[in-house]
Amino acid sequence: MFSREIGRVISVDSFKIMIELDENIKGTHKSGYYDIYEVAKVNSYVIVPIGSDKIVALITRVKTFEDSEIEKSTGGIRFSKSKRHLIATMLGTITEENKYEEGIYNYPVLDNPVWYIIKEDLEKIFDSSSNKKIDCQKDFYLPIGKNGSFKDYDIKINPDKFFTKHSAILGNTGSGKSCTVTSILQSLFNYNYSKEIDKENKLKSATIIIFDTNGEYKSAFEGYENINAFTISEEGMKVPYWFMNYEDFEYLFEPSAGTQAPILKKALGLSKISTKENNELKEKIHIVYFNQLIELKKLLELNNKDLLSYIYNRLESLKESFCEKYPEHKNICKLLNDVYSIKEKLEDNYGIKIKANEKIDIEIINGSYDNLVIEIENLVNCNSILVDSNIDIPKYFDFKKLISSDLDRALEELGENNSRNKDYLSGLKMRLSGFSSDLRKAEPLMFDSKEYQLLNYLEYIFGIKITNSDNPFSLFKKGKINNENKNQIIILDLSLLPFELLETITGLIGRLILEFTQRINKVEEYKNKRGEYPIALILEEAQNYIPEVDKNGKKSITKKVFERIAREGRKFGVSLIVSSQRPSELSKTILSQCNTFIVHKLQNPEDQRYIKQIVSSANEELLNQLPILPQQHAIIMGEAVRTPSQVKINDITKKPDSNNPKFIEQWLKKENKIEIELVTDKWLDIDEKDKNNEENRENE
Repeated sequence: MFSREIGRVISVDSFKIMIELDENIKGTHKSGYYDIYEVAKVNSYVIVPIGSDKIVALITRVKTFEDSEIEKSTGGIRFSKSKRHLIATMLGTITEENKYEEGIYNYPVLDNPVWYIIKEDLEKIFDSSSNKKIDCQKDFYLPIGKNGSFKDYDIKINPDKFFTKHSAILGNTGSGKSCTVTSILQSLFNYNYSKEIDKENKLKSATIIIFDTNGEYKSAFEGYENINAFTISEEGMKVPYWFMNYEDFEYLFEPSAGTQAPILKKALGLSKISTKENNELKEKIHIVYFNQLIELKKLLELNNKDLLSYIYNRLESLKESFCEKYPEHKNICKLLNDVYSIKEKLEDNYGIKIKANEKIDIEIINGSYDNLVIEIENLVNCNSILVDSNIDIPKYFDFKKLISSDLDRALEELGENNSRNKDYLSGLKMRLSGFSSDLRKAEPLMFDSKEYQLLNYLEYIFGIKITNSDNPFSLFKKGKINNENKNQIIILDLSLLPFELLETITGLIGRLILEFTQRINKVEEYKNKRGEYPIALILEEAQNYIPEVDKNGKKSITKKVFERIAREGRKFGVSLIVSSQRPSELSKTILSQCNTFIVHKLQNPEDQRYIKQIVSSANEELLNQLPILPQQHAIIMGEAVRTPSQVKINDITKKPDSNNPKFIEQWLKKENKIEIELVTDKWLDIDEKDKNNEENRENE
């Protein structure tokens, strides 16, 4: 009779065991009843039976141990006996119900028997059944590759866990990170999610946004009608400057903390409320308030105790009529509510106490009236409330007017209009003017038209609609791939952005997306729909714009945005897939929030140490393989996968444009066909018409 036993447990740690192989096993295999089984191979599995449960352990080390024995009768020494030991990491348990569960709750004892693994066990570990109904929340069902040692078994992930709890794809340049991203996305869209075998149900309204810093993903999704991807090209990757909040301006223009920063903050608020529309509304409100104040003065002079009741009624009437007529102006409606609430302030703060059969002291009321006038004027002039509340609203304002007049106006309103502060302010003005005149830096942010409003921009970023080139909304110059349905993958080509703006642009887009999802349940109709517009953000080469160490002593606003998404995004349906070749240089906060890791070859010792620090120490032995992983292979671990293992990522039909250059093949050619002139013309934005005009002028 064949026995499955291959050895005994001789040491038990918190997550490791040491196994001594039986002496009669001389090779790396053992014959069983149905097959020949591997017993001493790294990345293979063994079974440790404990009652009705079976612990699954991954072999991470094989070694021999020389044991010298002393001959007791003669005192002589025999030749040493070689013993073979296996070091294995305990990963999970096949329960009494024949289900595999990750984690250990029942430990083996010394001298516990150890078995080789059989096909039935592997099917439980890798869940190879394909005919069951899928529970999207719990099951691991999406195949992304094959196990490195057992090539007949798929490595499957749970997409909800992969996206919801953030993931990281790490590895050296050229190790296969972008191909892994592409392979997972292609698998995601090719999978049939139907619970009925004879029907097809594939993704239709996904929103996956790729921050493509190398401009390589467009080719990976061309021709996939079910994906319907589109690319916002490098020439069109722009964000209007008025979407920036104060922190963006502060990071980009570096105002001095003492003088320039408060003036810039005030000026931005003034700029955003100084539109023609707001001025007209303000004038109307001012007239109404003026009439109210005249009426109030007349009633005060009458020394009538019914004064307060009348004024309260007038204020309430004004509030209700305006908010009914102009419901879209929420800030003004809030202002009117605040004004109406002054009735409590009159009693509490202005000392007006009216008792029965008692007349009002006109002097006290006049003093209270003066204070009331000042408070109402402040509200009407928006000096405190509107300015502060408008600073971070993504609303159009005139950048030139900010420089030419709003900064000076802010200086006056802050009461700091002296020659010294004007001199300090001139430096900030020069930086603002210099930025707007530097086309290389300003082009991604500066627009003259007001047409690029928040609604239009978010619709494009989310792939909801694509317009033709003759549409007035021409902010984006996109390479359209398919335009019939919602675009489910949106590729933001950041490859030609000036490096100085990379952090500003990426952080700005990330913040707009997060704030959009946070505001969904603020809409009455969507009160209980938080997280029902899920968006996945794939951050390529993330260490370039969300570094751990701030550059030049400036706190990175982009890091702040994406760290906030890492901490809070799950609640609102915003997911991060972080890709990086230098994880040790990436924000530690972001990586610590990732719950699934796919790690390709990493040779840098600092990166290797860092990865071992942030994942479970139970995976340390497995991660020792990182320096020798071949291309397309990775270590996968975390909540989105059933068990940690080495995986060979599935092949892809169309690849991102990330192939290695062919040096020798190109150098063997007699002539290089790349014309430098065409490249420099594109670089300097010179077209053929401009060149012909220049030649004609020279000939004249």
